[in-house]
Amino acid sequence: MDKTKIIKDGSQGVTSVQHTTLLIIGGGAAGMSSAIAAGRIAARNGKRCSITLLERNARPGTKIRISGGGKCNVTHGGTPAELLGKGFLRQNEKRFLRHALYSFSNSDLLDLLRSRGVEAEERSDGKVFPLSGDASTVAIAFEGLLKESSVRQLFSCRVRSVECQGEVFLVKTAGGVSFTADVVILATGGVSYSRTGTTGDGLAIARSLGHSIKDSSAALAPLYTVKPPPPSLSGISLRSVGLIASAGGRSVERRGDLLFTHRGFSGPAALSLSRDIAELSTLFGSVVLFADLFPEQSIAELEELLLLHARKSGAQMVRKFLQSCSIAPLRGAFGQALYGTIPTAIVSFLMRQATLENDVTWSGLVKEKRQSLLAVLKRFPLGSVRNVPLDQGEVSAGGVSLGEVNPKTMQSRIVPKLFLCGELLDYAGEIGGFNLQAAFSTGWMAGTHAIDI
Repeated sequence: MDKTKIIKDGSQGVTSVQHTTLLIIGGGAAGMSSAIAAGRIAARNGKRCSITLLERNARPGTKIRISGGGKCNVTHGGTPAELLGKGFLRQNEKRFLRHALYSFSNSDLLDLLRSRGVEAEERSDGKVFPLSGDASTVAIAFEGLLKESSVRQLFSCRVRSVECQGEVFLVKTAGGVSFTADVVILATGGVSYSRTGTTGDGLAIARSLGHSIKDSSAALAPLYTVKPPPPSLSGISLRSVGLIASAGGRSVERRGDLLFTHRGFSGPAALSLSRDIAELSTLFGSVVLFADLFPEQSIAELEELLLLHARKSGAQMVRKFLQSCSIAPLRGAFGQALYGTIPTAIVSFLMRQATLENDVTWSGLVKEKRQSLLAVLKRFPLGSVRNVPLDQGEVSAGGVSLGEVNPKTMQSRIVPKLFLCGELLDYAGEIGGFNLQAAFSTGWMAGTHAIDI
């Protein structure tokens, strides 16, 4: 039941504004989820209230529609505990999200989509996609759920400021429209993919209301190197390798596929490690990358395996061996090409880096050269990172300090009746649907508790 209140607006004097019980700022995954949850709780409890959602874009779910390459990796398979363990590697973020992911799980999300006719499938790697292969079906399903929940939606409506005025919030928009609300949910997202409207508006609003904001940094972003890879390697993928980043005496590592691009590197390993690399870059400047082509074998174990092969096939050229050698073999399965073989295009670079002649055979490989080859296979140099582009990240790290938000309700510990959810908060998950699930879960928790306050 919207109504009009007369309030004192310091810049414009006494003004008539629209009033709503609950105002949600942001129509992405977290915002839509919070609105639907609030509408359902209100209907179930017979509560007379109004719920309004403001979205700066022309329609809701803009980022959902382009996620997963337009296919929408909507969540990840497994129990909530497994999602927390696989998807969120930092302990404080894991602890914070625990309540939300248990309260509104991946199963709950899929049931919600199923209620609107959207079926999904889990792939062998745990990623879950709609069967349609079309991300828009997920966004359309949520649009339908918003209507079912009697949520009033206003589009192309960018919020300029939020102020506390006594018992209500005063919310001003760029279009000159103002609202008052008993409760506000901030769900504006982070700062990645700014073309979708995520330009940090919510972070500025949260800061103006007294919240601490950790500077935004890239997460799940490609890596641009000072010297791009040779054009001949662009599009080449190294399967299931170890990606190592070193700076200032510190190293971080991830295991996964690594893709050479015309600017640097992408693929799951690069995307997963990008947040750590961005932080290392801020601390130490130059970050150097290496690929471990045999991550399950130590140098000593790999040397023993190569010596064994050399004794059996001394006349074979090392180059020919590398061209047919399994990449990232499992321990005890050196000859089994579970992830394929070392790409032929890479072999010449491996030989050159190890300072080996093209026609050298195993029997002609002296100890010094063998150790040089071992070093390259375990730490193949990929160059120095020039940039981890914030706007190219699937999500952004940084945001509202988790310590200032109650993880059991998503209510601010700083401002009563203010709730915060989604990518606006200082967490970032791994690639694989974990971030969308966290947005839906934190949004659902915020809406559930905001309407009952």
